[in-house]
Amino acid sequence: MRIDPAETRQAVLAIEKWINGEESVEKPGRSALAAATRLSARLLAQDAPGHSVEVRVPPFVAVQCIDGPKHTRGTPPNVVETDPHTWLRLATGVTTFDAEVASGKISASGTRAGEIADWLPVVKL
Repeated sequence: MRIDPAETRQAVLAIEKWINGEESVEKPGRSALAAATRLSARLLAQDAPGHSVEVRVPPFVAVQCIDGPKHTRGTPPNVVETDPHTWLRLATGVTTFDAEVASGKISASGTRAGEIADWLPVVKL
């Protein structure tokens, strides 16, 4: 299934103020948050096809991306995991991969996990 960048942008823009951390904005509803998270992660996988890095944003999505050796069983050797808010801040360029790894908001394991930074942002705000 091809991910439409315009649809992804629309889903992200619907919750842009929350992504930017505006204090007066309530957390979006589950369906809006899920749509923005899933579409942006799947757009990353579409832009950077492959199976060498797994990006996990529980409870909404996990995708494999970045060209390289394919992983088929057990825990992947290269994993990036974060919460939806941090993911959406990364996916939109509000923050950087290195800053969020340093803050502890991203768990990154494996020698290739950091390569997703080369593909971000997927939706510029």
